[in-house]
Amino acid sequence: MTISGLFARGVAAVGAASILVRRMRDEAHDPAVGPAPAIPPAKSQGALPTLKMPTARGWSPGQVPDAAPGLKVNAFAMGLKHPRWIEVLPNGDVLVAEALSVPGGIKSVFDYAMDATMRRAAALGDSPNRITLLRDRNGDGVAETQGAFMEGLNQPFGMALHEGTFYVGNTDGVFAYPYEEGADRIAAPGRRLTTFKPGGHWTRSLLKSADGTRIFVGVGSLSNIAESGMAVEEGRAAIYELDLASGTARIFASGLRNPVGLALEPTTGTLWTVVNERDGIGDETPPDYLTSVQDGGFYGWPYCYWGQTVDDRVPQDASLVARAIRPDYALGGHTASLGLCWLPAGTLPGFPDGMVVGQHGSWNRSTLSGYKVIFVPFENGRPSGPPRTILSGFLSPDEKASYGRPVGVAIGPDGSLLVADDVGDAIWRVTGA
Repeated sequence: MTISGLFARGVAAVGAASILVRRMRDEAHDPAVGPAPAIPPAKSQGALPTLKMPTARGWSPGQVPDAAPGLKVNAFAMGLKHPRWIEVLPNGDVLVAEALSVPGGIKSVFDYAMDATMRRAAALGDSPNRITLLRDRNGDGVAETQGAFMEGLNQPFGMALHEGTFYVGNTDGVFAYPYEEGADRIAAPGRRLTTFKPGGHWTRSLLKSADGTRIFVGVGSLSNIAESGMAVEEGRAAIYELDLASGTARIFASGLRNPVGLALEPTTGTLWTVVNERDGIGDETPPDYLTSVQDGGFYGWPYCYWGQTVDDRVPQDASLVARAIRPDYALGGHTASLGLCWLPAGTLPGFPDGMVVGQHGSWNRSTLSGYKVIFVPFENGRPSGPPRTILSGFLSPDEKASYGRPVGVAIGPDGSLLVADDVGDAIWRVTGA
């Protein structure tokens, strides 16, 4: 088919999606949030799932997100290019991975419509493929130094530092680079430690274990529900454990459709992750989630969700369904919960121990969800209450435009909370008012 033909059919597809949006809005459900969410029954959206994403507008001069009462927010850095992830080094240097989804082959009308929609939302294009170094030398909460720390990478995302070695999660594998404390730049070639297949969910998050001997790596699925079969999904939808002494890697947990943010709960040492669930069966079905991660655990994808609720669109494996572990805490349908970090009590006034979650925001439901930074309180190593909003205001009231989209979250060198915003091209800093 010609490009003009695809365009015409793409426009029709988007129109059909709008009709579907209006129809589904009439059947809205309460958000599926918490340890025991009310998840509506699956409802097929047919061959054309809901497609709704705001146009990327960016922030006007002086405009900032809305901070919760008792908090304030300022721009730690502006003028970045699609900042996704943050790593704070022991010396206080702040590193930001700048990367972007790249165009793939257009094989269908929906692919065409999705490509056009993602470009309009600034979610697809030429990837910067770099890591930028930020420094706030005078301690005023604004980075005066902003420069290229590494360039020419392949969709970098996760970062970790251990004993003079800097690790980067590129989309095609984990690489190790020599690092000297206080370095302004790394130009030396890296050593490949693992190989991952690019495509699909491309981010490769990294988290160093508490003892520094291992790195956990999040690797998402190629597709929504393994539409092209499980052979092409081999080794994906999993969290890996990379042993730094031997250089060997193994799958630590599987059945996790897109595990992005990784964090350790300090009182128990347990690994936690946030996972983006499957599309196409409802606004709140199934919810994205926050969960502890068991060594050897299987969490359902693609066969089932939220424990052992079978997805009847997928050829089944009863033995794996029987093993599927129910997640700990639902975060709402299609919130695109990506960022995750532990927030010690007192870091922000009035906030106890808990996890901060950066919710990038939906593109695939009738009423948009996410587009905020939330906090989940913890007690005795477990979630202990309803979520609280830390930052909002990333989305226009009419849902037609996004000023920003929060992604990675991290505790800053001064004890503030830092938030990467890949539409606003900013790093936001949150403190007490």
